[in-house]
Amino acid sequence: MEKTEKGIKNAFIELRSRKPLERITVKELCAGACINKSTFYAHYRDIYDLSDTMEAEIAESVTNSISHPEYIIENPAAFTQELFLAYQSQSSLTNTVFSGDQSSHLSDRIEESVKKMLFEKYPQHRGDMMLDIVLSYCIQGAYHAFHGNRRYDADERIAVIGRITDSIRPLYEEYYLNN
Repeated sequence: MEKTEKGIKNAFIELRSRKPLERITVKELCAGACINKSTFYAHYRDIYDLSDTMEAEIAESVTNSISHPEYIIENPAAFTQELFLAYQSQSSLTNTVFSGDQSSHLSDRIEESVKKMLFEKYPQHRGDMMLDIVLSYCIQGAYHAFHGNRRYDADERIAVIGRITDSIRPLYEEYYLNN
């Protein structure tokens, strides 16, 4: 079963590296994975279900490599650096699975995964509007600023984004002092 899953996912990655998601067929994926269609359908509803599963797994892998999710509260610049190191550790896979029309899904998946991890560790912050918005702003903004400014050195981009993220902290702290 695990070998079949791995074969399906490897065939998907290989096809995805060459084609947009909407042009991949179950038939060609099955040929690449050396399985029949019924085996594929025993695991997934369709290609989009497989893609969705892979996106969630990749986002979870990126998030799990963040060793200090609490830094988003305590040390936003350090959190940003950890997040980008995590992105970079998975860059070849994310660039394949999240290419084309799927490119915007990565930041959404990472945001969802980071929030889940943070709120599991700190359930008292669940439903905290300010933290929820700060997390969305930092994760989405940092991701798009990083990828939208590729003409600059990656380490310099991370440092600048870290400083920007850090500048939000006083606003966040002020909010909690006044509420």
